[in-house]
Amino acid sequence: VDSAETSLLNKLIRTSLVESSHHVEILQQDPSSPLFSVKTFEELPLKKELLRGIYIMGFNRPSKIQETALPIMLAYPPQNLIAQSQSGTGKTAAFVLAMLSRVNAAEKHPQCLCLAPTYELALQIGCVIETIGRFCADIKVTYAVRGNRVLQGTALEEQIVIGTPGTMLDWCFKRRVIDVKKINMFVLDEADIMIDSQGLSYQSIRIQRALPKGCQMLLFSATFKETVRAFAVQIISNPIVIKLREEELTLSNIRQYFFVCRSREEKYRALCNIYGSITIGQAMIFCQTRRSADWLSVEMSQDGHQVAILTAELTVAQRANVIQRFRDGKEKVLIATNVCARGIDVQQVTIVVNFSLPTDEKSEPDFETYLHRIGRTGRFGKKGIAFSMVESQNVGLVQMIEEHFR
Repeated sequence: VDSAETSLLNKLIRTSLVESSHHVEILQQDPSSPLFSVKTFEELPLKKELLRGIYIMGFNRPSKIQETALPIMLAYPPQNLIAQSQSGTGKTAAFVLAMLSRVNAAEKHPQCLCLAPTYELALQIGCVIETIGRFCADIKVTYAVRGNRVLQGTALEEQIVIGTPGTMLDWCFKRRVIDVKKINMFVLDEADIMIDSQGLSYQSIRIQRALPKGCQMLLFSATFKETVRAFAVQIISNPIVIKLREEELTLSNIRQYFFVCRSREEKYRALCNIYGSITIGQAMIFCQTRRSADWLSVEMSQDGHQVAILTAELTVAQRANVIQRFRDGKEKVLIATNVCARGIDVQQVTIVVNFSLPTDEKSEPDFETYLHRIGRTGRFGKKGIAFSMVESQNVGLVQMIEEHFR
């Protein structure tokens, strides 16, 4: 699944923030400028309308990345910022607050540009703006995305424009409906996804180069690979860089077992035995192929289990819906192919079953996928159990996994 889809799925299913135990690392150019972090939203220079919007979002205190990023984004004179933190840590709400704080509602022209890699991610950012900004009646948003036509020479009255790089470029230079010289804040979200697609990064740079000197630049990314770093430095001068390391998945609180089975029918019997002998909160079962996922789902449903299935041919919205139903406990078992091994946080999953072990093209164990699959159970310090079903000829894979993870 491409990274933009994974990112969108995460935005759709995040009902709570991902808690991180890591410290935020801050790299700063200007040692004379003090850095603050805040523990409450009230300490920030935010209008009361925005505070009301934040509480409606369900935030009662800033997340780790917000504590550090918001004072920098709202500082005067404006500071440029590069921020890296994993999906679900509250980045979008942070830069949305910054945009809503920086615009002048009395002036009816674009003042903030926000770029996202895809149409769907742009709409998601818009949803957050509309929620947090619902009490800021005079601030309006428009979308520079495919299908949203504007005629050349139209005078846009919305202060915030969210869009994808190609359409935004078109609105700025070809249709000239945005006066780039009046933009005072430029936000680039999901930079790592942008850079994966050559055209998007080139288009983003073209827009950024046309912006006025004092325009505040904010760049956000879930990862901070060398390519992201090079791109960021190319377009943002003298930034403060903040990084929140991703939580490492650990196996220390997950007990792992394996069963040697002769056929998929025998695997299924073993699964039913596990099911009968332990009390289960909720279980996730991973299959290597869609066919085996479909077969298992039919078998389990016929035996009276409440089962949901998650495979690649579902749209992102359908996948988000399946995950939400599973989260709400409407189904007790979620059968999934590898698509879904990453990024799903369901707190009540107590058991993960590998109906077959994940392998790569060379038929060797795919260690990273194994870790991500079974890491679905030992979340947030809880104890979890993982069972793997292994054909007798594949017992060697288990030994390789044992050695790899020690």
